[in-house]
Amino acid sequence: MRQLHHTIAPCVTDAIEEMRPGDVIMLENLRFNPGEKANDSDFGKDLAELGDIFVNDAFGAAHRAHASTVGVAKYLPAVGGFLLEQEVTTLSRLLENPARPFIAILGGSKVSDKVGVVNKFLDVVDGLLIGGGMCFTFLKAKGLQIGKSICEDEELDNAKKMLDKAEANDVALYLPSDVVVAKECSTGSVVTVVDVEDIPADEMGLDIGPVSVEIYESVIAQAETIFWNGPMGVFELKPFESGTRDIATAIAKSKATSIVGGGDSDAALRKFGLERDISFISTGGGASMKMLEGVELPGVGALNDK
Repeated sequence: MRQLHHTIAPCVTDAIEEMRPGDVIMLENLRFNPGEKANDSDFGKDLAELGDIFVNDAFGAAHRAHASTVGVAKYLPAVGGFLLEQEVTTLSRLLENPARPFIAILGGSKVSDKVGVVNKFLDVVDGLLIGGGMCFTFLKAKGLQIGKSICEDEELDNAKKMLDKAEANDVALYLPSDVVVAKECSTGSVVTVVDVEDIPADEMGLDIGPVSVEIYESVIAQAETIFWNGPMGVFELKPFESGTRDIATAIAKSKATSIVGGGDSDAALRKFGLERDISFISTGGGASMKMLEGVELPGVGALNDK
């Protein structure tokens, strides 16, 4: 394989003309060219002139309308690669015909990143388990005091609407009943487990507690399909890893078809040695979430042979 430190330059076209069967040329990172993120038509056309067929196998970038995902497809026969095809097929089944009960597990820090997918899931899932920093926005929306825990106050109205929608759609939406708290998010912090109604004013929630884990595990054990995105706590630090570790273990041991999306969730699986026990791990966190919102990904929509 030959690596070139340019994208569009005479040395690139010269190298392509010198290629022999079996050769591979890797160009410099396209994002160094401002035309990439801008989806500049000229840059897309220049990229297209380097080849005869465009194969997009970068599912992790398919939610971006960039020159290398959308622009180049205007000028070449454009097809999806095997990985992209597998991703789209697997995730589409979640929305179209999942085996039931279908349980979604969402964590991470921000509700704002998941408003669209939560609203979509509330139309299709049987149960929704929420953990991570985002749970505190929901808990505050229910009127609870959350101390110094992370919260997106601007998303409180959305959180209330999602709680109401879950009730209206008869979807079981689970929030933690207990959490691990500390004054600081650090390895040396003194940690305690408290009920969500008793979070100290000067402490922050950094993981779901053991009672919550037990409840979540019982729901997971009954599932036939599971989708997980986002850790249950700050799993990178040992005092706050238990919730994510135990939920990941429950998913891995489950009889259900399990699909995991998102870099943090993938990292957690690998940290705890569970990645081989998951049915499918998506390579695109942002792309998978956008797709599960029911939004057509620009990089998929641009293909002319879907």
